[in-house]
Amino acid sequence: MLTPTTLNRILAVVTLAFCLSACNDQDNPTTVTPQLRKSIAYTKLTDTTTYANFFVDDAGVKTVDLTTGANRLLMFRAINTYNGTAVGTGATLDANVLKNMFSNTGNPFSGTANTALNTSGVQLRNVTASSLPAADAEKERQTIEASFPKIATASQSVSAVASEGKAGKLGSYLVDAQGIEYGQIIQKGLIGAFQVDYIGNVLLSDKNLALDNTTLVAGKNYTQLEQNWDEIYGILTANPIYGAKATATSSGESFIGSYIWEYNKDDFPKIYAALLKGRAAIVNNDMTVLKEQAAFIHLAMEKAIANAALGYLGKWKTAGTNTAAAAHAMGEGLGFIYSLRYAKLNKADAAFSDSVLAGLISAPNGFWGLTNAKIDAASAAIRTKFNIPV
Repeated sequence: MLTPTTLNRILAVVTLAFCLSACNDQDNPTTVTPQLRKSIAYTKLTDTTTYANFFVDDAGVKTVDLTTGANRLLMFRAINTYNGTAVGTGATLDANVLKNMFSNTGNPFSGTANTALNTSGVQLRNVTASSLPAADAEKERQTIEASFPKIATASQSVSAVASEGKAGKLGSYLVDAQGIEYGQIIQKGLIGAFQVDYIGNVLLSDKNLALDNTTLVAGKNYTQLEQNWDEIYGILTANPIYGAKATATSSGESFIGSYIWEYNKDDFPKIYAALLKGRAAIVNNDMTVLKEQAAFIHLAMEKAIANAALGYLGKWKTAGTNTAAAAHAMGEGLGFIYSLRYAKLNKADAAFSDSVLAGLISAPNGFWGLTNAKIDAASAAIRTKFNIPV
């Protein structure tokens, strides 16, 4: 039989235990293991499943937030649009504006669609080449930034006709005194250094695919792993369904999303399914399927930039006496060859990329000194590295 003293002691212990339990629940209100959401059958995913709306929590509330990736894609687009104003309107470009857009400092973004980017809290610079050790990453960021004064200086000659040793326009393309189209160098360079490297080598790395998937990010309705995958989607495409706008003559996408369509025809129709299945695998805590989709997307991007580099080297040759077409092809080709240093699945690196670039344009007259032999040597090196048959 319990005495009053014993009963009081038991009640005190029970009260303390209840209090500790309640306090613990308040500290970690959203921690659920091993699976936070209801499982998704992969068979439910179709070509018309809308990524941003399909993934919801048990209460039907959306768990997808594309903001971070979408803002970075908008910044990339803003830089590209700004560079295009030199040819489009005859504007003289300012290298400092480009540098500020790259690092999102000094409120460089303007216009209805872009002003909010200034306070978005994200930038391109710190995720560019971010898979590399810090010193190497900084070197690559400075390489990108070194292109800004190059295009700014060339823009001062936008009303002139370019020729060997003289900056200006060839057809509708702005080139420097060496015949290099820096607008393409910047765009294609960022496809590799920002999109391919950050998506493929960082966000799709084993380290990031192992991010927390059981606890909601504070104040958000997604886990860190869900947000990691959503950022990939936002960087890859601005469309609700990647690839849905493609036609026989247009990808309906931009940057790497477009070049997968143009230079990796086999994989392009499968990318959206992989994005959906990977996101569902995160919900299902299915690491095997998640890593399969990650590996597919990563390799598809590398195939696209390798084939694009080869494609534009080929276009230089077929341009013949059309100097404007040849210069434009070489601008795109050089940018893609620079980007090959981020094709880690194919064991390419900066030494490989730089050696191919040096073989092409190390002569003082750059583009104007290109020969069929130089183009052929570059093509052969890329085919060997990426195991692409002739």
